[in-house]
Amino acid sequence: MTSWTRLILVLLCSAVTPVLGCDWLRHYGHLSNISLTLVQVMGGQLTDQESPVRFPYRLYERIRKDEVESQLAFIRDSLELITGLYRHDNRSSVTWDTDKTERFLMTIDRQTDGLKSCVSTHSRKNITRYYRRLEKSTLYRTGGSPESWELIRKETKLHLEQLDLLAAFVVDSSAASRRRSTETRH
Repeated sequence: MTSWTRLILVLLCSAVTPVLGCDWLRHYGHLSNISLTLVQVMGGQLTDQESPVRFPYRLYERIRKDEVESQLAFIRDSLELITGLYRHDNRSSVTWDTDKTERFLMTIDRQTDGLKSCVSTHSRKNITRYYRRLEKSTLYRTGGSPESWELIRKETKLHLEQLDLLAAFVVDSSAASRRRSTETRH
């Protein structure tokens, strides 16, 4: 193998090391499916009411162009911020199934903990601002009304779907990088 080929191989491997070194990522999809199901069934039908805060689709588009470690940090941070919404003091106004709600939060915590083992980056990008605005516009403004909690649940489902897509994108990108690096060795 020439020195140039070795250099290219090292560069390719180092670019995907955060994902390749994170065996936990193969569990993410399963836990994501569980959390998506639980957020759907822990309450009644999701509300059709529009959120007072626009969903950050553009932020998700931008993060897809970032490096793998930044993408994983974004997923981890988003999950932590989602958990923070549900740790709000006044959830008593909703009639959600308590067991399913607690299982939902435990599943989100498991996903967050797993991602913490994969990522060392500490940057929240612009996602913190979005969650603060969402919390203030719904829970604080209404005193934690059932309607505001239903909006939070609806927005949570949207985020979990987008995070699941982003995680699948990371895994697929890593698999493609591994295939390319294997092809360069042969």
